[in-house]
Amino acid sequence: MAIEPVRRSFAILEALSRRPHGTIATLSTETGLPRPTVARLLGTLVELGYATQVSRLLGYRLTDRVLALAQGIRFIDHLVDIAAPHMQRFTQDHGWPLYLGSISHRAITIRYSTAAESPMSFERTALQRRSPILSGALGRAWLAFSTDEERRAILRDLGVRHDAKLAAAFERIRRQGHAFSVVTRAARLQGIAVAIHRNERVLGCISMRFTRSAMSEAAAGERYGAPLTALARAIAIDVANE
Repeated sequence: MAIEPVRRSFAILEALSRRPHGTIATLSTETGLPRPTVARLLGTLVELGYATQVSRLLGYRLTDRVLALAQGIRFIDHLVDIAAPHMQRFTQDHGWPLYLGSISHRAITIRYSTAAESPMSFERTALQRRSPILSGALGRAWLAFSTDEERRAILRDLGVRHDAKLAAAFERIRRQGHAFSVVTRAARLQGIAVAIHRNERVLGCISMRFTRSAMSEAAAGERYGAPLTALARAIAIDVANE
């Protein structure tokens, strides 16, 4: 359930983001909020540094401080820019499509893919596709290599208890260096994923999808585990050097 004052504050922020400036009357009309409420929320946003009053005639505008709210998103774009050439070379060398994912609300979201460049891909694009955290290779790699605090927070948000069985699974993934998606016996495709991490922080994860008729899980790990780990390490080094 949404907390009403927070919802109203974001309504004001979103309304201001759609124009250079806005008066209390204009913002009240657009958001459907009473003018006294708009005035009170604007006062709070001004006090916090997210808005400023231009003049009585023009009203209010957002400040540069709101850009700080998007730092995580901008980092994802930065990570894609760094990872893309590495991923493209991998697909050129090995053929299989790669997928770069980052964590979002209760899922891993695909931010970049070489599917369109892979002769072995079953799809042309996968951007913004959401992959399950607990059963997907990307999510399992993220959980295994994240800090204990982050892992517990993610599992708590999913409503899952961090029990001994999960702990053993994550330990096995860390020991092997890669994670596999949990699939049914009839599934045609499976994923193997590695984490891009630096200073104990997971920056993103990369998965390779392969057909189960082409190789087994064990064969995929033996053949591609080390190259994928080297790929993730090279990306992490480039991020650190930027």
